[in-house]
Amino acid sequence: MQDTWQYQIRLRVTTAMAERLRDQPDASEDAPLRAVLARHHAVIKSQFQAFADYVVEAEREGVAQYPLYHWTRDTIQDPAKEAKYRRVYTAYVDGQEVYDGVLAEALRVDLAALGTASGIEGVTKVDTNPANNPQPPRAPDPRG
Repeated sequence: MQDTWQYQIRLRVTTAMAERLRDQPDASEDAPLRAVLARHHAVIKSQFQAFADYVVEAEREGVAQYPLYHWTRDTIQDPAKEAKYRRVYTAYVDGQEVYDGVLAEALRVDLAALGTASGIEGVTKVDTNPANNPQPPRAPDPRG
């Protein structure tokens, strides 16, 4: 039986590593991470940057089409949340945000093997099952 869900790998990194990834993408300390990502045809993007990109796209295309626009904009404008989401990275494999479980697990194992000394504090595999994920906030009732 084929798995119904797709998966995504997320990394939580130290503040120092997050700053290097943002400001010095070729830093020698992160060569092992880049090697693992290359082996899996993956790139990473901070959740903060992904949220900022979403806000820019929504504002360009019309926010009515983007149900999470207000929540996302408020999130990136909150300094505490900005600090949190700058340390969380999502792995995109072959340009895809979600991918099959075999690819996800292999990437998770290889990233976790880098250990905390690399600056990676945790590696998580999340699935697309809505029961396992927070759902978008409900829009306020316009009737009050």
